[in-house]
Amino acid sequence: MRKRDNHTFLTTAPIRHVIPAMAVPTVISMLVTSIYNLVDTYFVGLINTQATAAVGVVFPMMAIIQSIGFLFGQGSGTYMSRHLGAKRLDEARQMAATSFVGSIIYGLLITIVGLIFLKPLSIALGSTPTILPYTMQFMGVILLGAPLMTASMVINNQMRFQGNATQAMYGMISGAVLNVLLVPLFMFTFGLGILGTAIGTVLSQLFGFIVLWVMSRRGENIPIELKQASRKWHFQQEILKGGTPSLTRQALASVATLMLNVAAGVYGDAAIAGMSIVSRIAFIIFAIIIGIGQGYQPFCGFNYGAGLYKRLRRGFYFTILLDMAVLVVMCGPAYVFAEQLVHLLRDDPAVVAVGSVALRWQLITLPMAAVITVCNMTLQTSGQSLSANILAAARNGIFFIPLILLLPRLLGLFGVEICQAVCDVLSFLLAIPLIIHFFRTTLHKPTTFQNN
Repeated sequence: MRKRDNHTFLTTAPIRHVIPAMAVPTVISMLVTSIYNLVDTYFVGLINTQATAAVGVVFPMMAIIQSIGFLFGQGSGTYMSRHLGAKRLDEARQMAATSFVGSIIYGLLITIVGLIFLKPLSIALGSTPTILPYTMQFMGVILLGAPLMTASMVINNQMRFQGNATQAMYGMISGAVLNVLLVPLFMFTFGLGILGTAIGTVLSQLFGFIVLWVMSRRGENIPIELKQASRKWHFQQEILKGGTPSLTRQALASVATLMLNVAAGVYGDAAIAGMSIVSRIAFIIFAIIIGIGQGYQPFCGFNYGAGLYKRLRRGFYFTILLDMAVLVVMCGPAYVFAEQLVHLLRDDPAVVAVGSVALRWQLITLPMAAVITVCNMTLQTSGQSLSANILAAARNGIFFIPLILLLPRLLGLFGVEICQAVCDVLSFLLAIPLIIHFFRTTLHKPTTFQNN
């Protein structure tokens, strides 16, 4: 009965009520997750600059793990939301189980391969000789949690796309809160240093997974039944179609961070640490944008599946306006107090000098990044795989890779600091014609999805 309520709410209720209702739980989840990442950075910063830099070096590997979770979670979730919008429940049930099993398998592969090649992988990710011992300790434990992370992201995304964002929030918050408690316990009380950070993180992921699994089997959620997992190419194809934009986005974010670490490493450990801190501060603000976008995604999927294309366009514009309102409130104070924010996480003048400049440039272009994100989510959720992949690859790949190689050569450290901001401008200019073409095409499309 509640599934029917979700369908009615997402496809008929006022947009100004639907999107905030879907977005608030996802924003809370994203904020809590970002804050606990920042707390980890704060605690690690109490050790030394090398430990802080090591967390930044390992971030690309964590992004790779997340990219697998997003591949299966977003791939299955976008498919499920469109079919729930069209009231085809059996297809949604099979997809839920198929993607969950796939995420576990690939998560285990990452664990095995990563542990076998731990040292060369740490070096390849940008570790200097002084950072390497910290990187190996931290990443060695983080890799053990890869299957938990990928599976948790699948369950979380599936619940969100079914319109049950509040229940998905409980699983994310439970793990994040436990992480904040366990990290200082293992780091300082047990004296394990950066190793304790990793242990606390993985144990928190385990707890979060258990909570998500329990929540997924309650209420209106489609429960994951392993026996319904399918080997049919149709489901694999749909996972790739709906999930590759997320895979592209996350994987290239990993590559971009790796290249950023290498480029910053030319200027010393402080530069790596400064850029690492900036990425975490900026992501707290960006997390709100992502959370709003994720709240918009089930609205997008259900209405596209139901053939309500004009309603979809109105929801798109509403989401953009909501993002802009949030950024006006968040970016101004962060820009003014950039030095203080970086200093809070690492009391090192060299780190603050690098981080404050990079943070200010990133804040200037975050409104453009918000538009890029909503455009990308619209294209992805509606099944426009080619356009979504192109846009997903732009910000951290198509533009970032050549610019991170070119700008430092031309501008030195300043080129490293402004690289992401320049990429945001170029990606914004690409996103606008793609989304205009989508809506022009969609509004002339017959509303026959439900009958296919």
